[in-house]
Amino acid sequence: MKEYFAHETAVIDEGCEIGAGTKIWHFSHVMPNCTIGEKCNIGQNVVISPDVVLGKNVKVQNNVSIYTGVVCEDDVFLGPSMVFTNVINPRSAVNRRGEYSKTVVKKGASIGANATIVCGNDIGEFAFIGAGAVVVKEVAPYALVVGNPSKQIGWISEYGHRLNFDEAGFASCPESNEKYQLANGNVTKIDS
Repeated sequence: MKEYFAHETAVIDEGCEIGAGTKIWHFSHVMPNCTIGEKCNIGQNVVISPDVVLGKNVKVQNNVSIYTGVVCEDDVFLGPSMVFTNVINPRSAVNRRGEYSKTVVKKGASIGANATIVCGNDIGEFAFIGAGAVVVKEVAPYALVVGNPSKQIGWISEYGHRLNFDEAGFASCPESNEKYQLANGNVTKIDS
């Protein structure tokens, strides 16, 4: 007995592992040998290509294509119509199936609507990619990036609020009151 929900118009190919409590909505296609964790939500018109791995509680909004080579860790958010690529130099007349680049989206990261992630550029834990951004290089944990090509404009908390660091390099999230430290160009959460 399956422990997940799939709308009657969804197509789920052979060899997929889908976790309990996951929901797969209208006209979505999960291709062979994908692994989807528990409590994920796959919106309408989503394509998940062969061998993709999604962790637990991944939210995939409508019209997203997740191509072979992409791994999303737990609690990742993929905004409406955002795009991954998996070949750096695609050509219709050249078969590059053996040349897929890997892209890892780390735990808790969010990617905004209509953003594009050029393959091979990992997204750090809890990073936030603004809507419409085009990511052409690796993104640091807790980084806030926007634009085309994307550039980092600040840091963001695990609750999605911009962090304002004091002269000593400390900041707190206005919603959770969790504390963060900026040192040597890296942000870490301070355990209380």
